[in-house]
Amino acid sequence: MKIRAAIAGGTGYTGGELFRILLNHPDVEIVAATTTSSEGRSVADVHRDLIGETDIRFGTGLNRPDVLFLCLGHGISREFLDSHDISPDCRIIDLGNDFRIESHYAGRDFVYGLCECSRDEIRKAHDVANPGCFATAIQLALLPLASGGMISDEVHVTAITGSTGAGKKPGETTHFSWRDNNISIYKLFSHQHLGEIRKNLGKLAGREPVVNFVPVRGDFTRGIFASVYTRACRGMSSEDYAGLFRDYYAASPFVFHSDAGISLKEVTNTNKALLHTEVHGDYVHISSAIDNLIKGASGQAVQNMNLMFGFPETAGLKLKPSAF
Repeated sequence: MKIRAAIAGGTGYTGGELFRILLNHPDVEIVAATTTSSEGRSVADVHRDLIGETDIRFGTGLNRPDVLFLCLGHGISREFLDSHDISPDCRIIDLGNDFRIESHYAGRDFVYGLCECSRDEIRKAHDVANPGCFATAIQLALLPLASGGMISDEVHVTAITGSTGAGKKPGETTHFSWRDNNISIYKLFSHQHLGEIRKNLGKLAGREPVVNFVPVRGDFTRGIFASVYTRACRGMSSEDYAGLFRDYYAASPFVFHSDAGISLKEVTNTNKALLHTEVHGDYVHISSAIDNLIKGASGQAVQNMNLMFGFPETAGLKLKPSAF
Protein backbone atom coordinates (compact mmCIF):
# COMPACT_ATOMS: atom_id res chain seq x y z
CA MET A 1 0.00 0.00 0.00
CA LYS A 2 1.30 3.45 -0.90
CA ILE A 3 1.73 6.12 1.74
CA ARG A 4 -0.28 9.34 1.42
CA ALA A 5 1.75 12.53 1.00
CA ALA A 6 0.69 16.19 1.17
CA ILE A 7 2.74 19.19 0.08
CA ALA A 8 2.22 22.59 1.71
CA GLY A 9 3.53 25.51 -0.31
CA GLY A 10 3.74 23.55 -3.53
CA THR A 11 3.94 26.47 -5.98
CA GLY A 12 7.62 27.27 -5.37
CA TYR A 13 10.79 25.71 -6.70
CA THR A 14 11.15 23.10 -3.95
CA GLY A 15 7.45 22.23 -4.15
CA GLY A 16 7.75 21.74 -7.90
CA GLU A 17 10.73 19.43 -7.44
CA LEU A 18 8.80 17.41 -4.85
CA PHE A 19 5.94 16.89 -7.29
CA ARG A 20 8.35 15.73 -9.99
CA ILE A 21 10.01 13.22 -7.65
CA LEU A 22 6.94 11.96 -5.77
CA LEU A 23 4.81 11.50 -8.89
CA ASN A 24 7.36 8.87 -9.94
CA HIS A 25 7.96 7.36 -6.51
CA PRO A 26 6.82 3.72 -6.39
CA ASP A 27 5.54 3.90 -2.81
CA VAL A 28 3.85 7.33 -2.62
CA GLU A 29 0.50 8.83 -3.59
CA ILE A 30 0.15 12.63 -3.47
CA VAL A 31 -3.25 13.32 -1.89
CA ALA A 32 -3.14 17.09 -1.30
CA ALA A 33 -1.28 20.26 -2.21
CA THR A 34 -1.95 23.51 -0.39
CA THR A 35 -1.16 27.09 -1.30
CA THR A 36 -2.25 30.58 -0.32
CA SER A 37 -1.82 31.99 -3.83
CA SER A 38 -3.15 29.43 -6.34
CA GLU A 39 -6.15 27.73 -4.73
CA GLY A 40 -8.23 25.89 -7.34
CA ARG A 41 -5.53 25.93 -10.00
CA SER A 42 -4.13 22.67 -11.29
CA VAL A 43 -0.57 21.76 -10.33
CA ALA A 44 0.24 21.38 -14.03
CA ASP A 45 -0.96 24.93 -14.67
CA VAL A 46 1.56 26.26 -12.12
CA HIS A 47 4.36 23.82 -12.97
CA ARG A 48 3.94 23.67 -16.73
CA ASP A 49 6.39 20.80 -17.24
CA LEU A 50 3.89 18.54 -15.41
CA ILE A 51 1.19 18.82 -18.09
CA GLY A 52 -0.06 15.29 -18.66
CA GLU A 53 1.63 14.04 -15.47
CA THR A 54 -0.99 14.84 -12.82
CA ASP A 55 -4.60 16.02 -12.31
CA ILE A 56 -4.01 17.33 -8.77
CA ARG A 57 -5.32 20.80 -7.95
CA PHE A 58 -4.17 23.15 -5.23
CA GLY A 59 -6.53 23.50 -2.30
CA THR A 60 -6.54 24.18 1.43
CA GLY A 61 -7.26 20.74 2.92
CA LEU A 62 -4.59 18.16 3.77
CA ASN A 63 -6.75 15.05 3.19
CA ARG A 64 -5.33 12.94 6.04
CA PRO A 65 -1.74 12.41 4.85
CA ASP A 66 0.78 10.01 6.33
CA VAL A 67 3.54 12.52 5.66
CA LEU A 68 3.40 16.28 5.20
CA PHE A 69 6.15 18.20 3.39
CA LEU A 70 6.38 21.87 4.40
CA CYS A 71 7.79 23.88 1.48
CA LEU A 72 7.02 27.24 3.03
CA GLY A 73 9.02 30.43 3.41
CA HIS A 74 11.47 30.52 6.28
CA GLY A 75 9.63 31.25 9.53
CA ILE A 76 6.22 30.19 8.22
CA SER A 77 6.25 26.50 9.16
CA ARG A 78 5.48 27.28 12.80
CA GLU A 79 2.53 29.42 11.73
CA PHE A 80 1.27 26.57 9.54
CA LEU A 81 1.40 24.08 12.42
CA ASP A 82 -0.43 26.54 14.67
CA SER A 83 -3.21 27.21 12.15
CA HIS A 84 -3.90 23.67 10.84
CA ASP A 85 -5.36 20.61 12.49
CA ILE A 86 -2.68 18.00 11.78
CA SER A 87 -3.03 14.49 13.11
CA PRO A 88 -0.37 13.54 15.67
CA ASP A 89 0.19 10.42 13.55
CA CYS A 90 1.13 12.49 10.48
CA ARG A 91 4.87 12.76 10.04
CA ILE A 92 6.33 16.11 9.02
CA ILE A 93 9.37 16.96 6.93
CA ASP A 94 10.08 20.68 7.03
CA LEU A 95 12.16 22.12 4.19
CA GLY A 96 12.38 25.54 5.88
CA ASN A 97 14.70 26.62 8.68
CA ASP A 98 12.16 26.75 11.52
CA PHE A 99 13.28 23.60 13.33
CA ARG A 100 16.94 23.13 12.39
CA ILE A 101 18.26 24.87 15.51
CA GLU A 102 15.29 24.84 17.91
CA SER A 103 14.01 21.33 17.28
CA HIS A 104 11.12 21.11 19.77
CA TYR A 105 7.78 22.67 18.84
CA ALA A 106 4.08 21.97 19.34
CA GLY A 107 4.79 18.62 20.97
CA ARG A 108 7.01 17.51 18.09
CA ASP A 109 10.73 16.77 18.12
CA PHE A 110 12.43 17.42 14.79
CA VAL A 111 15.52 15.36 13.97
CA TYR A 112 18.12 17.15 11.83
CA GLY A 113 17.84 15.35 8.51
CA LEU A 114 21.33 15.17 7.07
CA CYS A 115 21.17 11.51 6.08
CA GLU A 116 24.93 10.99 5.77
CA CYS A 117 25.53 11.58 9.47
CA SER A 118 22.14 10.89 11.11
CA ARG A 119 20.79 7.90 9.17
CA ASP A 120 19.92 5.82 12.24
CA GLU A 121 18.24 8.75 14.02
CA ILE A 122 16.19 9.58 10.91
CA ARG A 123 14.98 5.98 10.63
CA LYS A 124 13.44 6.32 14.10
CA ALA A 125 12.25 9.91 13.67
CA HIS A 126 8.65 11.04 13.57
CA ASP A 127 9.49 14.54 12.29
CA VAL A 128 12.52 15.84 10.41
CA ALA A 129 14.06 19.25 9.76
CA ASN A 130 15.59 19.15 6.30
CA PRO A 131 19.03 20.84 6.16
CA GLY A 132 19.63 23.99 4.15
CA CYS A 133 21.19 23.77 0.70
CA PHE A 134 24.47 25.55 1.55
CA ALA A 135 24.56 23.65 4.84
CA THR A 136 24.32 20.36 2.97
CA ALA A 137 27.11 21.11 0.50
CA ILE A 138 29.44 22.45 3.18
CA GLN A 139 28.81 19.74 5.77
CA LEU A 140 29.27 16.93 3.25
CA ALA A 141 32.74 18.39 2.67
CA LEU A 142 33.49 18.34 6.40
CA LEU A 143 31.67 15.35 7.94
CA PRO A 144 34.61 12.92 7.61
CA LEU A 145 36.92 15.44 9.28
CA ALA A 146 34.49 16.36 12.06
CA SER A 147 33.62 12.76 12.90
CA GLY A 148 37.33 11.90 13.09
CA GLY A 149 38.25 14.89 15.26
CA MET A 150 40.36 16.25 12.42
CA ILE A 151 39.26 19.89 12.39
CA SER A 152 41.96 21.67 14.41
CA ASP A 153 41.78 25.15 12.86
CA GLU A 154 39.30 27.58 11.34
CA VAL A 155 37.41 26.40 8.24
CA HIS A 156 37.21 28.73 5.25
CA VAL A 157 34.39 28.39 2.72
CA THR A 158 33.49 30.19 -0.48
CA ALA A 159 30.39 28.77 -2.17
CA ILE A 160 28.44 29.91 -5.20
CA THR A 161 24.74 29.21 -5.76
CA GLY A 162 22.28 29.50 -8.61
CA SER A 163 19.40 31.97 -8.69
CA THR A 164 16.84 29.32 -7.67
CA GLY A 165 18.44 29.36 -4.22
CA ALA A 166 16.71 32.70 -3.62
CA GLY A 167 13.25 31.21 -4.20
CA LYS A 168 10.60 31.73 -6.84
CA LYS A 169 9.41 35.16 -5.78
CA PRO A 170 11.24 37.64 -8.03
CA GLY A 171 13.59 40.22 -6.59
CA GLU A 172 16.21 42.69 -7.73
CA THR A 173 19.09 40.22 -7.44
CA THR A 174 17.19 37.37 -9.16
CA HIS A 175 16.06 39.42 -12.15
CA PHE A 176 17.62 38.09 -15.38
CA SER A 177 19.00 41.47 -16.40
CA TRP A 178 20.86 41.75 -13.08
CA ARG A 179 21.92 38.13 -12.63
CA ASP A 180 23.12 37.35 -16.16
CA ASN A 181 26.91 37.72 -16.62
CA ASN A 182 27.15 38.87 -13.01
CA ILE A 183 28.26 37.58 -9.61
CA SER A 184 28.13 39.17 -6.16
CA ILE A 185 28.75 38.40 -2.49
CA TYR A 186 25.93 38.49 0.05
CA LYS A 187 25.42 37.79 3.78
CA LEU A 188 29.19 37.80 4.25
CA PHE A 189 30.12 35.74 7.38
CA SER A 190 26.47 35.91 8.51
CA HIS A 191 24.50 33.46 6.36
CA GLN A 192 21.58 31.82 8.18
CA HIS A 193 22.90 28.31 7.47
CA LEU A 194 25.99 28.88 9.62
CA GLY A 195 24.07 28.11 12.81
CA GLU A 196 23.02 24.63 11.75
CA ILE A 197 26.48 23.91 10.28
CA ARG A 198 28.24 24.76 13.52
CA LYS A 199 25.70 22.97 15.68
CA ASN A 200 25.73 19.72 13.72
CA LEU A 201 29.49 19.59 13.15
CA GLY A 202 30.00 20.44 16.82
CA LYS A 203 27.82 17.49 17.78
CA LEU A 204 30.13 15.21 15.79
CA ALA A 205 33.45 16.81 16.71
CA GLY A 206 32.74 17.56 20.37
CA ARG A 207 33.07 21.32 19.87
CA GLU A 208 31.71 23.80 17.36
CA PRO A 209 34.27 24.72 14.69
CA VAL A 210 34.85 28.25 13.48
CA VAL A 211 33.46 28.37 9.93
CA ASN A 212 34.14 31.49 7.86
CA PHE A 213 31.63 31.51 5.01
CA VAL A 214 31.51 33.74 1.92
CA PRO A 215 28.31 33.05 -0.10
CA VAL A 216 28.28 34.11 -3.76
CA ARG A 217 25.36 34.65 -6.13
CA GLY A 218 26.08 32.92 -9.43
CA ASP A 219 24.90 33.72 -12.95
CA PHE A 220 23.20 30.32 -13.43
CA THR A 221 19.93 28.84 -12.26
CA ARG A 222 20.66 25.79 -10.13
CA GLY A 223 23.45 24.12 -8.21
CA ILE A 224 25.98 24.88 -5.46
CA PHE A 225 29.74 24.59 -5.77
CA ALA A 226 31.66 24.98 -2.52
CA SER A 227 35.40 25.52 -2.05
CA VAL A 228 36.33 24.48 1.50
CA TYR A 229 39.74 24.40 3.15
CA THR A 230 41.27 24.03 6.59
CA ARG A 231 44.59 23.03 8.12
CA ALA A 232 45.56 19.47 7.20
CA CYS A 233 46.50 16.83 9.72
CA ARG A 234 50.23 16.36 9.97
CA GLY A 235 51.52 13.62 7.67
CA MET A 236 48.27 13.11 5.73
CA SER A 237 48.54 13.13 1.93
CA SER A 238 45.90 13.69 -0.75
CA GLU A 239 45.63 9.93 -1.09
CA ASP A 240 45.05 9.58 2.65
CA TYR A 241 42.18 12.07 2.55
CA ALA A 242 40.70 10.41 -0.52
CA GLY A 243 40.68 7.10 1.34
CA LEU A 244 39.14 8.73 4.41
CA PHE A 245 36.29 10.21 2.36
CA ARG A 246 35.65 7.01 0.40
CA ASP A 247 35.47 5.00 3.62
CA TYR A 248 33.19 7.50 5.37
CA TYR A 249 30.70 7.58 2.48
CA ALA A 250 30.91 3.89 1.55
CA ALA A 251 27.35 3.29 2.80
CA SER A 252 25.95 6.54 1.33
CA PRO A 253 24.28 5.89 -2.03
CA PHE A 254 24.41 9.51 -3.21
CA VAL A 255 27.80 10.84 -2.09
CA PHE A 256 30.92 10.09 -4.09
CA HIS A 257 34.57 11.08 -3.83
CA SER A 258 36.18 11.78 -7.21
CA ASP A 259 39.91 11.42 -7.71
CA ALA A 260 39.69 14.01 -10.48
CA GLY A 261 38.46 17.57 -10.08
CA ILE A 262 34.68 18.02 -10.19
CA SER A 263 32.29 20.47 -11.84
CA LEU A 264 28.75 21.61 -11.15
CA LYS A 265 27.07 20.11 -14.22
CA GLU A 266 28.02 16.63 -13.04
CA VAL A 267 25.38 16.81 -10.29
CA THR A 268 22.67 18.95 -11.89
CA ASN A 269 19.21 17.35 -11.76
CA THR A 270 20.40 14.56 -9.43
CA ASN A 271 20.39 13.78 -5.72
CA LYS A 272 24.16 13.21 -5.87
CA ALA A 273 26.94 15.06 -4.11
CA LEU A 274 30.45 14.96 -5.58
CA LEU A 275 33.54 15.64 -3.48
CA HIS A 276 37.21 16.07 -4.34
CA THR A 277 40.10 16.43 -1.88
CA GLU A 278 43.63 17.73 -2.31
CA VAL A 279 46.44 18.59 0.11
CA HIS A 280 48.36 21.79 -0.64
CA GLY A 281 51.15 22.52 1.80
CA ASP A 282 49.65 22.77 5.28
CA TYR A 283 46.05 22.78 4.05
CA VAL A 284 43.48 20.30 2.79
CA HIS A 285 41.05 21.60 0.20
CA ILE A 286 37.66 20.00 -0.45
CA SER A 287 35.45 20.76 -3.44
CA SER A 288 31.76 19.96 -3.01
CA ALA A 289 29.00 20.10 -5.64
CA ILE A 290 25.25 19.48 -5.31
CA ASP A 291 22.01 20.47 -7.01
CA ASN A 292 20.55 22.97 -4.54
CA LEU A 293 16.93 22.07 -5.35
CA ILE A 294 17.38 18.29 -5.16
CA LYS A 295 20.16 17.11 -2.83
CA GLY A 296 19.98 20.54 -1.19
CA ALA A 297 16.21 20.45 -0.71
CA SER A 298 13.51 18.23 -2.22
CA GLY A 299 15.59 15.16 -3.07
CA GLN A 300 17.05 15.13 0.41
CA ALA A 301 13.52 15.46 1.84
CA VAL A 302 12.45 12.36 -0.11
CA GLN A 303 15.62 10.57 1.00
CA ASN A 304 14.61 11.36 4.58
CA MET A 305 11.08 10.10 3.93
CA ASN A 306 12.46 6.85 2.53
CA LEU A 307 14.45 6.27 5.71
CA MET A 308 11.52 7.21 7.96
CA PHE A 309 9.11 4.79 6.26
CA GLY A 310 11.54 1.94 5.70
CA PHE A 311 11.74 2.28 1.90
CA PRO A 312 14.99 1.78 0.01
CA GLU A 313 16.99 4.97 0.50
CA THR A 314 17.24 5.48 -3.26
CA ALA A 315 13.52 4.98 -4.03
CA GLY A 316 12.29 7.62 -6.48
CA LEU A 317 15.70 9.28 -6.59
CA LYS A 318 17.47 7.51 -9.43
CA LEU A 319 17.34 10.64 -11.54
CA LYS A 320 18.89 11.21 -14.94
CA PRO A 321 21.80 13.70 -14.85
CA SER A 322 21.96 16.58 -17.33
CA ALA A 323 25.50 16.94 -18.64
CA PHE A 324 24.88 19.69 -21.20
